[in-house]
Amino acid sequence: MTLILESFISTRMLIYHTFKKFPPTPPWRLWSCNVHCHTVSEVVLQLSEQKGSSNNQVIKRRKKERPSCPSVLDRFDEQYSQELGDLWASSRAVLLDPHSWQHGVMLNRFSAVTDITQILQSQGFSSLLLQTDVSRVLSNGPSIVSNTKCKAGNESLLPINYVSKCPLDDGTTNAFSQELQLESSLSLSRPSLQCYIHPYPLWFPSQAHRPGQLKQYYLLNAASLLPVLALQVRDGEKVLDLCSAPGGKAIAIMQCANPALLCCNEPDPHRGDWLSRTLESFLPRSLNTRVIVSAQDGRYFGQHEAGTYDKVLVDAPCSNDRSWLYSSSSQQGEQRLKERSRLPVLQAQLLRSAMSAVRPGGVVVYSTCTLSSSENFAVVQTVLNDCPEAELEDLWEEIAIPLSKYFTFSPAHPDHGQTLHKPSLQPQNSTVSSYQHRLGILVVPQPGKTWGPMFLSRIRRKK
Repeated sequence: MTLILESFISTRMLIYHTFKKFPPTPPWRLWSCNVHCHTVSEVVLQLSEQKGSSNNQVIKRRKKERPSCPSVLDRFDEQYSQELGDLWASSRAVLLDPHSWQHGVMLNRFSAVTDITQILQSQGFSSLLLQTDVSRVLSNGPSIVSNTKCKAGNESLLPINYVSKCPLDDGTTNAFSQELQLESSLSLSRPSLQCYIHPYPLWFPSQAHRPGQLKQYYLLNAASLLPVLALQVRDGEKVLDLCSAPGGKAIAIMQCANPALLCCNEPDPHRGDWLSRTLESFLPRSLNTRVIVSAQDGRYFGQHEAGTYDKVLVDAPCSNDRSWLYSSSSQQGEQRLKERSRLPVLQAQLLRSAMSAVRPGGVVVYSTCTLSSSENFAVVQTVLNDCPEAELEDLWEEIAIPLSKYFTFSPAHPDHGQTLHKPSLQPQNSTVSSYQHRLGILVVPQPGKTWGPMFLSRIRRKK
């Protein structure tokens, strides 16, 4: 397996440097003269199992050319050139060049990770989070744990039709302590979020889902870990992942800490099945009573379980820029653009529901994977106006500044993020004011830092 992975990665590096020999992509303002959409062809290497053999083989496969959707691109040009200014030209170039997209490899602490770390490091991957101040932020301060516990009973990790009802109970501390001792006896490793990234768009081979066998790592856009870091989950807390599918952030939460309860909510049946498979692939069955799946309508979750959770993550449905830009047809693109105007209403409903579900003193993190201001800053501002108990927390010094080496955050200095300036705390008269960006931080894809888009904001419910 080791030789196969090393061969795979070396071949990917050769492909990358071959692509780099071609002329750079022209500025986005010149691209608009094309009558039809742009196309990109991808050379993808995958690990394939040979029938009758336990050995994996590296195979080369050329994927179908993927065109960008002209109507979606035109809308992005119109909106993001105003909202992002000079950042949009280079961000546009990244979004239109999937060959340049970087990929993160998050290790699974529950699996028997053998030589994956050594392979990653030997091929030029480096640790993203363990070399920053963020991990120290997560470990500082006393843990505040609610005095309630949800008894999941014999509910399985897998059934999507389970609708969580969390009766209040006493004795959380002793019961949770006993569970941690049990996990220790099972030799489960201590909480540690480990993600490796590469300076080039190197793809690591994915692992197939096999029932009863835990995967060693999860492939992801590294920016998707930032909302989990902002959530600051600690041992013994009750956590709600309100829009959980496909489950990557739930897996990341379980790498960070040992929560007393993680409720993964997903009302859509198809996405719920996807979520269940993800959880089964990464978490041991010993966690079945503490990691549960719910299928409630997220807009009303807070009414049913008011004040129940210490931490709530709202990774809201959004106009996913990377996905929408490559809509399968012009009709699908047009339909998505029509739906886009209705998304902020849904997102605000979900965020209000989360504010009801979290206990007084608890924290809600709102996130999206779009650059759209109306789905990001405007949604947060709407909920702040509607919820007097909501108190905004600043993520600039905690996350943006320590991680500016890896991510480009907006607002940024004109040199595209090399120098970050903390936003003003007071409203200012400008197109995209510094005060508006205090409502959250936005990761903008840029050459060499192709992570994102990812917006995140943290709100605390006042006691």
